[in-house]
Amino acid sequence: MSTQTGSSKPAKITTQTVVEMKHRGEKISMLTAYDFTMAQIVDQAGIEIILVGDSASNVMAGHETTVPMTLDHMIYHTSCVVRGVDRALVIADLPFMSYQVTPKEALISAGRMMKEAGAHAVKLEGGKPIINTVKKIVDAGIPVMGHLGLTPQSIYKFGTYKVRAQEEEEADSLIADAKLLEEAGCFAIVLEKIPAKLAAIVTAEISIPTIGIGAGVDCDGQVLVIHDMLGMNKGFNPRFLRRYADIHSVMTGAIEQYIKDVKDKDFPNQDEQYGA
Repeated sequence: MSTQTGSSKPAKITTQTVVEMKHRGEKISMLTAYDFTMAQIVDQAGIEIILVGDSASNVMAGHETTVPMTLDHMIYHTSCVVRGVDRALVIADLPFMSYQVTPKEALISAGRMMKEAGAHAVKLEGGKPIINTVKKIVDAGIPVMGHLGLTPQSIYKFGTYKVRAQEEEEADSLIADAKLLEEAGCFAIVLEKIPAKLAAIVTAEISIPTIGIGAGVDCDGQVLVIHDMLGMNKGFNPRFLRRYADIHSVMTGAIEQYIKDVKDKDFPNQDEQYGA
């Protein structure tokens, strides 16, 4: 009978792992994924956290905002990602109107995400108004990541994707919200598109990790949308985005070559077909 040694599989990343990383000063890497194949690649590359973001609404479904995503959509994408992951912590966004009405409804949504999709944690946008909701979910044993600053689900309220918390009043409110989220039991908080100095203050004043996107280098970790950082999207160019590849050009070139080979009768060749 064969046995598996403890070293045959990489150690799983947990919520406690990322909290410990903050305490020892080790930066946390986080990327999005929405399907099995991409999740496998990202996980095997060594990422600590995979976010199944409601940004799937934009990059997978072609919507202008994240608002159209439903809980069933997110459960589908998350279940695909979970099946492709061996090591990373998989966090799923609860989509718009799946948690804002009542804490009870939010708990049901979070429970479905854990039971049906296999998520390891859920992420919610907002501060003081959702504190009781966060407490109820955490008390049920479901880990919660918070999200402050630019909150895309509220885009119709704010009307713009500009940098948030530039004024003192909003900055003070954001700091207070971060502390409330920590007290409510969040294990980490995403800080999106806020001044770097403010993000540094928040990071120093709470004991749970901050994950930045457009929030400066002093956050405990960073997150980007995988389609953006790989250069699959050509039209999205925010200041905070660094493109690590130009996959759009690579894919376009490959497809154009395939079309040419088919038309020139170069594909398939003798080695790529079957004899009698």
